[in-house]
Amino acid sequence: MSWQSWSVTSPPLVAAEDTRAWGERLGRLLRAGDLVVLTGELGAGKTTLTQGLAEGLGVRGPITSPTFVIARVHPSLVGGPALVHVDAYRLGGFAELDDLDLDASLEDSVTVVEWGHGLAEDLADDRLELVLRGEDTRTVRLDAHGSHWDTDALATLAQEA
Repeated sequence: MSWQSWSVTSPPLVAAEDTRAWGERLGRLLRAGDLVVLTGELGAGKTTLTQGLAEGLGVRGPITSPTFVIARVHPSLVGGPALVHVDAYRLGGFAELDDLDLDASLEDSVTVVEWGHGLAEDLADDRLELVLRGEDTRTVRLDAHGSHWDTDALATLAQEA
């Protein structure tokens, strides 16, 4: 399969529980080696969506924003990949992100980078970029890059609220 870029937007997500549930459905589609880059204003639901991803992956929680510790690893409780949850908000650039040695665990884990736009794209050619908009009612634009993604599954996900 050739390299591709593909985009779809979720239906409106009215409550935090909707964002979490949408993330859980996406989490069930993720596999070891997947990179997810999250972008959105403060309060747009990046950590809430990551909590859903964690549920879908079956990893140990709780999932909280790693703003001050920069990165947390959540091991699997079901024999799947660990979740590496990164908050790049306080990082000064790609060099600081690179210092985290995420590439050492990238193949074996699902890596989610909040505030990663402009920093984390170089970690993997195949990646999902999610842009969250809104506070009370949210939407998620999902951009899939690379040949790895099952676009039929992602299209179905985007239609579900």
